[in-house]
Amino acid sequence: MDELKASAKPFDISKQEVWDAWVKVRGNKGSSGVDGVSIEAFEKDLKNNLYKVWNRMSSGTYFPPDVKAVPIPKSGGGTRILAVPTIADRVAQTVVANRLSERVEQMFHPDSFGYRPGKSALDAVASCRERCWRFDWVVEFDIRKFFDTVPWDKVVAAVEAHIDARWVVLYVKRWLAAGLRLPDGSTTERVEGTPQGSAVSPVLANLFLHYAFDAWMVREYPGCPFERYADDAVVHCRTLAEAERVL
Repeated sequence: MDELKASAKPFDISKQEVWDAWVKVRGNKGSSGVDGVSIEAFEKDLKNNLYKVWNRMSSGTYFPPDVKAVPIPKSGGGTRILAVPTIADRVAQTVVANRLSERVEQMFHPDSFGYRPGKSALDAVASCRERCWRFDWVVEFDIRKFFDTVPWDKVVAAVEAHIDARWVVLYVKRWLAAGLRLPDGSTTERVEGTPQGSAVSPVLANLFLHYAFDAWMVREYPGCPFERYADDAVVHCRTLAEAERVL
């Protein structure tokens, strides 16, 4: 009977995918979202909660709640906004992030280090250190407010180019447009950006920057290796003139 019910769903999402997503969310821990439900509280009715996520996602009726805005102090002064989804929404986002990552991970540049399996910031530093013995000049950048300003149309176009599962595109669009619940209780509607802190944002950010930077560098400056970690990068150049051209 369960198989018959599953086959009637418009979107082919397995319960195993939802379970695997939950295991990852639980392992990452994290605080509650706008509904105040912690990981421990979610786990008390785990079977029912995961079934709801699967049922709504596979039927196309899953709509994400607002994400909770949490101001985080920056080392250089000021604050940045970390977006905290609910536990259930984190599970749903991880289902999509896992499916999308399966399609795009193998095409990503080897010198893209952020949010990728088997790679770390220390790996990026080690590569940078080695190359600095061979290249005398670097161009370093950090994209200001990248996660707040990345254009939705470009992100969606990149997702559509790499996956034929309509539900992945559908839910990516819904998450991009999810409201941001501020500490005073008001909700801000967004028209650009992907919330930093949401489970699906890292793969969306890497997919966008693969085209906006990595592939562009390979095409335009093949002799200038680089290390990129999310929206931070170091480009290695042999001469000052070359560095200025790249910049």
